[in-house]
Amino acid sequence: MRQIAIFAALVFASPALAASTDWQDVAPETRIRLISSDRLEAGQILAGIEVDMPPGFKTYWRVPGETGIPTQVEDWGSRGLSDPQLLWPHPTIAEVEGYLDFVYFGPTVLPLRLASDGGRGELTLRVTMGICSDICVPVQATLSLAVDPTRPDPGQDLRLRQALANVPVPPVDDAIVGDAVYGPHGLMVSLLSTEIDPDTVIVAADDPHLLFGAPQKSPDSAAVFFSLLGGDGQSVLGQSIDITFMTPTGPYVVRRVVGSAGST
Repeated sequence: MRQIAIFAALVFASPALAASTDWQDVAPETRIRLISSDRLEAGQILAGIEVDMPPGFKTYWRVPGETGIPTQVEDWGSRGLSDPQLLWPHPTIAEVEGYLDFVYFGPTVLPLRLASDGGRGELTLRVTMGICSDICVPVQATLSLAVDPTRPDPGQDLRLRQALANVPVPPVDDAIVGDAVYGPHGLMVSLLSTEIDPDTVIVAADDPHLLFGAPQKSPDSAAVFFSLLGGDGQSVLGQSIDITFMTPTGPYVVRRVVGSAGST
């Protein structure tokens, strides 16, 4: 009996429950919640949206693709916390029935970085996202979580940092990706490192009307080609794009301005 009492005391004393909201059902077999590290670093706190989906269910990257709905986050009256920045782990490129989307399958954590005034506060967010299985359902939920930087939660902090490790960052050597040029055969991106997995390269333009397809490798894997699925080809030239990709050491992103294939 004493052992049970000690175990119960440890469970109820654990800060993990304080650093997450209750689950909220948003679609069949799908629920979401907020989690937080409750750890203050350089005036910021790491939090996240946790999505519990069964295998085969999916939600979408910041550029959803041809059929999806991107996750959107709005501050809905937070106290002591501000400027929620949604950080996007590298997604899966999914081609189903002729349509291309950029998605996350199954259980997913989308990290958030927030400015904190250093005291106790409350994070209240309105979350809008698409959940898809055989059909797609747009869902919306308002979630509120008490945040206490004086009581960091090591468990949630670890889970959030694991998700953060899958968010692309600029590489030390930006030159591992060459020029991006557009011509009659679409967009070509030169790959100058064999560390880059060509099958994982994604191009996202600043112009939300421009949508590029899945990567097609050159025979020597020294370049990848992308067809234009949405938008006007004339507006591609001079456009700033983010090129994200996976390597054995993790995901990276580089920024390029699209030039003309005829000028190289």
